[in-house]
Amino acid sequence: MTASRARSFGAAAAEYARYRPEYAEAAIDRALEPVVARPTLRLLDLAAGTGKLTGALLRRGSVIAVEPDPAMLAELRARFPESDARDGSAESIPVPAGSVDAVLVGQAWHWFDAQRALPEIARVLRPGGVLAALWNGDDPDVEWVARYREAAGIASRLRADAGLRLPEHPDFGPSEHSAHPNPVRTTVESLIAMLATHSWSLVAEPAEREAAFARVRAYLATRPETSAGEFELPLVTDVVRLLRR
Repeated sequence: MTASRARSFGAAAAEYARYRPEYAEAAIDRALEPVVARPTLRLLDLAAGTGKLTGALLRRGSVIAVEPDPAMLAELRARFPESDARDGSAESIPVPAGSVDAVLVGQAWHWFDAQRALPEIARVLRPGGVLAALWNGDDPDVEWVARYREAAGIASRLRADAGLRLPEHPDFGPSEHSAHPNPVRTTVESLIAMLATHSWSLVAEPAEREAAFARVRAYLATRPETSAGEFELPLVTDVVRLLRR
């Protein structure tokens, strides 16, 4: 099931690019803080998907974007032709050793084989370089947000499903975690469209998926925060950062 879910995104590449949120600028700045003073930054967006993180990184340095799914990679190349987009994976990164200052992973660390990915990421990083994993997730402290997740039957999927630490590895220092508000303006239907790009939805039976979405619509129609049209969805961008020794 995990492998099936990891391969499910290509079928919804265009919708992923349209409806998935960007990452908080402060979260990206936090991730890159240890290397930002270097004269020229060479950044690697690993498991880059359709480029939700790539665009922000291009404003900060040159970017290599690595993605294994052909449909997602095609969408990324169309959106960001100025990036160096390559086919590859976290376990086999198509760049030379010691060639990048930072490796950033948006919404994808939990799909990696960490035992193989960590030494491969260490290989491509320069000394003192950054590995940072970022996740956008719902703010669990907001009552109506937690309740709409319960209505959909996805209450367990609140922020950084894989946890807020990365595994220990001798090539890296300890994990550092930070959280950054990332509110987005949306509507009920746009929220449903975003949920439809999540792996649980992509692999669900159609009837199960539509029933979950119907429960979300019904619940949000009862809430003053969401029933009058456009509203603010309180997301949080979590960052887990490690430094290459």
